[in-house]
Amino acid sequence: MAISVSIPTPLRALTGQKDTVEVEAANVQAMLAALEKAFPGIHDRLVDEKGEVRRFVNIYVGGEDIRFLQNQQTPLKAGDEVSIVPAIAGG
Repeated sequence: MAISVSIPTPLRALTGQKDTVEVEAANVQAMLAALEKAFPGIHDRLVDEKGEVRRFVNIYVGGEDIRFLQNQQTPLKAGDEVSIVPAIAGG
């Protein structure tokens, strides 16, 4: 099932400057693995050494933060739109 993933500007060097990519995945964890297969190096930018999504990375499925859903086990279906958004600090 193809899902659309919005790639933030800092990661576009890994995707050939594409701002949106499509991957096949049943859940967010599988999506992260599919992104790594298609774009080597992207996984380490999104996930820490424990396998958790990095604190400064927010992933949204249909506008909902996965941390308030089922985290990496959040299911995906064909046509879903996933956004990867880096957290921005400031004041």
